[in-house]
Order: sequence, then structure tokens, then C-alpha cells
Amino acid sequence: MIDTKIFNDTKHAFVLKSDKDLKRSLFLFTMMNIPFFVPISTRATNLALDLKLPIDSLVRATIFEQFCGGESQDECMPLVKKMYAENVYSVLDYSVEGKETEEEFDKAANTKIEIIEYASKSKEIPFAVAKPTSLGRFAIWEKVTANDVLSDEEQQEWDSIKFRFEKVCQAAYDNDTKLLIDAEDTWMQDAADNLAEDMMRKFNKEKAIIFNTLQCYRWDRLSYAKAIHERAQRDGFKLGFKTVRGAYMEKENARAKRKGYLTPICEDKEATDVNFNAVMCYCIDNIDQISQFIGTHNEVSTYMALQLMSQKDISLSDDRIWFGQLYGMSDHISFNIGRINSNAIKLLPFGPIKDVIPYLIRRAQENSSVRGQTGRELALLREEKQRRAGQFVKRVE
Repeated sequence: MIDTKIFNDTKHAFVLKSDKDLKRSLFLFTMMNIPFFVPISTRATNLALDLKLPIDSLVRATIFEQFCGGESQDECMPLVKKMYAENVYSVLDYSVEGKETEEEFDKAANTKIEIIEYASKSKEIPFAVAKPTSLGRFAIWEKVTANDVLSDEEQQEWDSIKFRFEKVCQAAYDNDTKLLIDAEDTWMQDAADNLAEDMMRKFNKEKAIIFNTLQCYRWDRLSYAKAIHERAQRDGFKLGFKTVRGAYMEKENARAKRKGYLTPICEDKEATDVNFNAVMCYCIDNIDQISQFIGTHNEVSTYMALQLMSQKDISLSDDRIWFGQLYGMSDHISFNIGRINSNAIKLLPFGPIKDVIPYLIRRAQENSSVRGQTGRELALLREEKQRRAGQFVKRVE
């Protein structure tokens, strides 16, 4: 049996945070808990960027330090090693978004390959990650998903996207490094799903190397998982899934309403939770065919997975099940899972400060929009602050 109080140990959760780090985290989550703060600060940041104001040092000292590991792979490594010493692994994510040219997409693919090769030499980094739209224009993914006819020039772009996609997956296979393929908006996702399935069929013959992402706020993801599982059994390849709740709910619902189609999103948070848990448990029930990266900040889902593993006599260190959280969030889950020798892992974004600002803005927006997330982080941080204050008083006495 897994201890029901496993996530309440703030001493271990924040073992790597200095008092200064703790104060910064408290300040940031307090601000993000104020309804108007994130929209106003987002506009101010975008204005500062447009005016080319020198805001790098301010961003670095606040939100960058909270949610990113550094500006380069090497800059991330001291943190990676500190987390590994606490039995928490890392995924390095080059979080540069919003590129539009073929040259930038080629560079992104080559950067992903460099990260895969870098990870293959580091026992602390068992996964790499790739975002489909970092490898080609969103509009092309969208047209392919909609089965629209491509012009000759667009077909060339799509062929280049497929070439880059396979080249990155081939590098993951050659370097025996698991690769997480991010999910994005539903109106481009079918094209990404189909490519990811092709890559799993090619590279996952013996074990899961390529992992596609299931955003479980989509009500159709369980049926999708079951359908692809049938194809995998028939065609003889393993599945890898990164299971998450999802990150684009407001945008998805707004687009569906605007264009007059049935929203692909579950009706509410409770329905999303039910769907996520169903998909997660289906994968665990079929562990011989499906490896899973469980990406969640939800304690109930995490505990449910641990309990199910225990009931099925699946080792907590089984390489086919991983528990992932974003760096800067839910340390009480990551570090306490690491403490019981499960496969805990942090998604660790990095990149030049100005280039990762779009990612950081999205991170702040998601934190402020997820009900209860920021409040839970604040409560744990305050509890740890009080614990340390109590320890200080005892030492003084």
C-alpha cells in the first residue's frame, strides 16, 4: 500500500530550494493568484519586447528562474544533477516558440537532434521532447488535418515537415532516447497523430521509443487509445503515450463556438478528470503493450496510478511508467515520488530568455487558469516557510 500522506512532506518536496528560492516562489504564485495580474503583466511584457526595453535581468530573476533550467543545455546540468541526486530525472525542452521560416524549422530539428544526442550521454535525462509545429508551419499541419488540397509549394513544405519529423525520431531510436511528441490544437492534431503513429510503427518494434501525447480534456482520447492499441497489436509495435489533461481549453471552446461545431473538450473539469483517469488506467492495464509518461499535477490521479501499480505488482521503478511534472510546479509530487523510488521526472525548459518569453507567458496563464493549482502551490510553500521558521527557532533556543 502507498502511504496516503505521501505528498504532504514539504521538507523533501522543497529540499533543493534555498530560503531565497522559497521567497521568490511565494511571491510569484501569490501574484499569479491575483485575477488581473497575469493579463496585465503579459501586456506589459509584450509592450516591453516591442519597445526593445532591457527586461532580460528582470525576467531571469523572476519567472525564468522559477520555470526554466537555464539558457543552454550545459547551464541546465548543475540543476539536472541536483535533482538526480534526489532521484528525480529531467527532460530538457528547448522551449522556443513562434518560428515561421524553413530555415528556422531546419534549425529546430537539428537542435532537437543535438538535445537527443546530449541526453543519450546523460543517465539523468532519459527523454527528449519535440513540438510538431517547431518543425513546420501550423497552417500546413492544419490543412493536412482538414484534408485540404495542398498547392505544389505547400506539398513541398509538408514533405519537409515529414522529413524533419522522421529525422528527429530516427535520432531518438539511434540514441536509445525516448521521445515525447507534444500535442497541440485539435485542428492540426490529426496530422500529428498520424505521423506519430507511423513513427511508432517504425521505431517501437521492441519497446516504446516514440511517445505521442493524449490530451484527455478531449472526450475522444480513450476511444482513440483503444483504436490505436488494436492496430499496434495487429501490426506488432509498442505504444508510448504521454498522458496529460491538456493546455488549450479556453481556445478550443472559443473556436468551436465561433465556428459552430461540437467542442472536442469535455464539458467540465470533473469530466476531464474522469477521462484522464480512464485513459491512464487503460494504459497501466495494458502495460505489456503500452508505456506511459503520466504528465499530471493532480495528486489524486498520481496516487491512483501508484495504487494500481501496487495492486498489479508492477515495480515502482518499472521503466514503462513515468510520472512527470513541469519544473517550477508540484515539487511535492515529483520529489516525494522520487523518495519512494518511482520514476519521477521534471520537464525542464531552457533557451535564450527573449526566445522563451512566449513559453513563460503561457506557463503563467495556464497556472492562473487552472482551478486550485496556484492555491495548492501557495499553501505548500507557506507550510514549508513555517516549518523552516520553526526549525530556526529551535536552533536559536
